[in-house]
Amino acid sequence: MMESHNQCPKCNGEMEQGFILDHKDHASSVVAQWQPGEPQKSFWRGVQSKDGPHYEITTYRCTGCGYLESYAK
Repeated sequence: MMESHNQCPKCNGEMEQGFILDHKDHASSVVAQWQPGEPQKSFWRGVQSKDGPHYEITTYRCTGCGYLESYAK
């Protein structure tokens, strides 16, 4: 079955594709990524990144109500 992202499940408004911006430092940004498990805090880096699969997050936003729906692909 094909996923449909063009209609909001909350208000039936139009969904537009986008992404969540993740700031690495003051001069660079990347697309946010999903990884399995619980976050492990790090004094120097905020949260430690583990080895293993990482998936970029695609997010759809409703132009009517602002509802966000995210997918890790």
